[in-house]
Amino acid sequence: MTVSTVEAPVQRRPVALRRGYRFELTKLVSQWRLRLVFLACLLAPAVYTAVISRQTSLPADALYGRWMNQSGWAGSLVILVFMGTLVLPLLTCVVAGDVFAVEDRLGTWRHLLVAVRSPRRIFLSKALAALTVTMALLAALVVSSIAGGLISIGSHPLPGLDGHVMESGELARTVLLAWLSIVPPTLAFSAVGLLGSVALGRSPLGLLMPIVLALVLEGVQLMPVPVALRVALPMNAFITYRGLLTTPGQLGSLWVGLVVSLTWAALATFLAYRLFMRRDFTDLAYDGSGRRFVVAGLVPLAALVAVTTAAVAAATGATGSGIERSKLEAALATSFSHLYVLQTEELHRPAVTEAQLQATARCDKAGDRVVDTGPGADWRCVVTWTLPGATATGTAIYQLDVAADGRYVADGDGPKEVNGFFQIHTSRGDAPNPLWQFDGFVDLLDNPSKGTQ
Repeated sequence: MTVSTVEAPVQRRPVALRRGYRFELTKLVSQWRLRLVFLACLLAPAVYTAVISRQTSLPADALYGRWMNQSGWAGSLVILVFMGTLVLPLLTCVVAGDVFAVEDRLGTWRHLLVAVRSPRRIFLSKALAALTVTMALLAALVVSSIAGGLISIGSHPLPGLDGHVMESGELARTVLLAWLSIVPPTLAFSAVGLLGSVALGRSPLGLLMPIVLALVLEGVQLMPVPVALRVALPMNAFITYRGLLTTPGQLGSLWVGLVVSLTWAALATFLAYRLFMRRDFTDLAYDGSGRRFVVAGLVPLAALVAVTTAAVAAATGATGSGIERSKLEAALATSFSHLYVLQTEELHRPAVTEAQLQATARCDKAGDRVVDTGPGADWRCVVTWTLPGATATGTAIYQLDVAADGRYVADGDGPKEVNGFFQIHTSRGDAPNPLWQFDGFVDLLDNPSKGTQ
């Protein structure tokens, strides 16, 4: 009688997360298109700021564009303007939007599962690798934009969005914090890229999901939507750094954008993980499921928008567009006071302080028949001030173009001695007249009426 023995199957442990992460990271950085993108991020901002800063025609429509030939920090802030519109969502498309779909195109899921032996660790490895590459691209943009301007123009003071002069130390801290503030919305769009890549497989729409979402949200931002809805969208978080450029800082929208963006990032990543763990890896022709993407992806994100909008409205009490005459008058008077002092110093006139000027503003939107609220290019304001020892009161007229996001451009309309010329003659040569045309910022979440109740 012979006894036969059956060997128990060997239980192989899943590959360690760090090895899977290193493998996925190597796959990403070995792609020639990502290397080209990284090179572009490292060179393009520096070249742009260095070249444009030396030109006589500057991008005045961009925030701090008219100051690019005066301070190297302005170039980095101009680059920052374009990041949230298309650039960063596009970068997340290239990285996160393709990190899962590439396996569907190549038909390598079964090989990867056999090698790693854990779908959960595959997801984590790919998500962490995509996050690492995205942050590396963002860091390259930061270094390049700052270096290009500082090398070309140098570190010189700049006026903030309330007119106060920011010296080199404050500028360095503020610009770095401004770049840091766009990390959370970048994570949100990167998570949406993961969701699209998992849910839609080889479909091009999965790859383009972050940029499609950015275009949709950008369209919503251009419309006169309630302020609670505006700040509850991750797209708005790309511009909340403007509150850092005032003294004191207007940080309400910044904190809301931080919370909203991180919530979007967490929810979209969770939805992507759940879809990934439930998918069929044996189907080589898997192209995702549009219905499943809508039900398990878009619907929860839309519900998140509704919840965050209600929470912002309840917490802040902000209503309407957030742009009111009283807030606009206060912001304009403050900016004018700071910039008048700056102009006085540059022209070597007798010193004066903001408190001594006692500047006030009176604004009107398109005449008496229109309610003085909301964005538009039809705001007309008159600023009045008094110089020490003078009996007469000075007046200056400004035409304001107020955007729905709270940024306004004040265009001087006289008198010519104050804001009638775009340049002034200083001891260092011609320089931009700080009172001719300047940018300002209205805190949309500021609710003066709530504080007086």
